[in-house]
Amino acid sequence: MEEKKVAATSESVSAENNKKQNAKKTNNKNKKPNFFKRIGMKFKDIFSELKKVNWPTFSKVVKQTGIVLAVVVIFLVVITGFDYGISALLGLISK
Repeated sequence: MEEKKVAATSESVSAENNKKQNAKKTNNKNKKPNFFKRIGMKFKDIFSELKKVNWPTFSKVVKQTGIVLAVVVIFLVVITGFDYGISALLGLISK
């Protein structure tokens, strides 16, 4: 009987210790670093990500810019043609 009481007592003591340790861990997790440390960590993360970026060469940028401008001009011509056609149809209808 006494062995069971001793075992139960040691289990309850260890359970209480575990609860205290878990409470300390959650308190540490809930605490945020101060404002300046968080800003510093954010800048550090930003610069580390910028180092990983694969920047294009100048010739590639110029080539892709030319492609974008060509597509914009093509869409400009197409939309202008539709606009002119629709206005001509409306002119015929409204006479």
